[in-house]
Amino acid sequence: MSESHTPAATVSTSPVRIASIDVLRGIVMVLMAIDHVRVYSGLPAGGPTPGIFFTRWITHFCAPAFAFFAGTSAFLYGRKLSDRGALARFLVTRGFILVVLELTVIRFAWTFNFDYSHFVLAGVIWMLGWCMVLLAGLVRFPVKAVGAIGLAIICFQQVFRVLPNALPESVRNSTGWIWEFIYPAGFKRWEDVSILYVLVPWIGVMAIGYAFGAILTCEPAERRKICLRIGLASTAIFLIAGGLSVFLSPVSSPPGSAPPVLFRLLNQNKYPASQLFLLMTLGPTIALLPLAERWRGWFAGILATFGRVPMFYYLLHIPVIHIAALVVTLLREGSVHPEWYSYAPFTSVPEEYRWGLPLLYLVFVIVIAVLYVPCRWLARVKAQRKGWLSYL
Repeated sequence: MSESHTPAATVSTSPVRIASIDVLRGIVMVLMAIDHVRVYSGLPAGGPTPGIFFTRWITHFCAPAFAFFAGTSAFLYGRKLSDRGALARFLVTRGFILVVLELTVIRFAWTFNFDYSHFVLAGVIWMLGWCMVLLAGLVRFPVKAVGAIGLAIICFQQVFRVLPNALPESVRNSTGWIWEFIYPAGFKRWEDVSILYVLVPWIGVMAIGYAFGAILTCEPAERRKICLRIGLASTAIFLIAGGLSVFLSPVSSPPGSAPPVLFRLLNQNKYPASQLFLLMTLGPTIALLPLAERWRGWFAGILATFGRVPMFYYLLHIPVIHIAALVVTLLREGSVHPEWYSYAPFTSVPEEYRWGLPLLYLVFVIVIAVLYVPCRWLARVKAQRKGWLSYL
């Protein structure tokens, strides 16, 4: 049977559970490319038009799904190893590899320059790497304890803003910049380092994802029931709590210029990720898992292919999008204007040169088509060989 006709899930075996995760992970990876094409298009994040708002909003599901399913994959891999010590070593090794890749290969892919003296990015791969290192210290605890710790970190994350106040002033003044990598607490950040993703609450998300892996070992009918309950309950809590927040919070905009109620509900804080942001994104993601188990056909096969090689896809998609942006700029303006992207993902494309949404989505489709070819090749090789390929 050819890959394009491989079911996303079949009978109740371990590959089934992994396959359903691969499909969802493939979805969020494809969505991630939309946002990164938007970055190079110069269009602002989140507005002001509905088209731009939802182009950005739909990609909010990516980082939570990456962190959550990284934890789930760690649990399933640990179950295969039957050795928590070996799992911890794997997580530490993989985590440090991700941190190094963020500071080298990925940083270059974003900017196409080596000017570290003015710009270093602590992005999503940096965050995932350090969270894996921290998760390595948790996997020796019972699974329920890991989930409880993760949930507590998410629910009480604001405590990390005030914790430094308990330290002596001399310690705060000398180490405050380190705390800014953990959670924003108002300290002066390390100069020329842009911290996009702090570690809290993301380590909590990875920890509950690890505990969620135990649910995926249940029988299919029970697993689907639990996923629906968790996903729909989380989404309902978001709608209730988020709705109350919108209607009870005063609008600071001048009369007649306030964002629509729907925009205010969906525009939850991502940096750092608030409790409502995580409910909004993880709830629907978990609720979709039962559907992903039943997906069939060529499209599910494409998504699963991307989901099987997540790191390879990530390393490849940024330079492909960057090159595509330079080509588009050359065709439209007669020059590539590399200076617009020298601090990517914080680009500085002049307003008159920004792309429209039709061009953005056209480039996105072309990028995905280009990426599928090498990802399909590696997915096939990875299925036949193990070893170091597990890191991709």
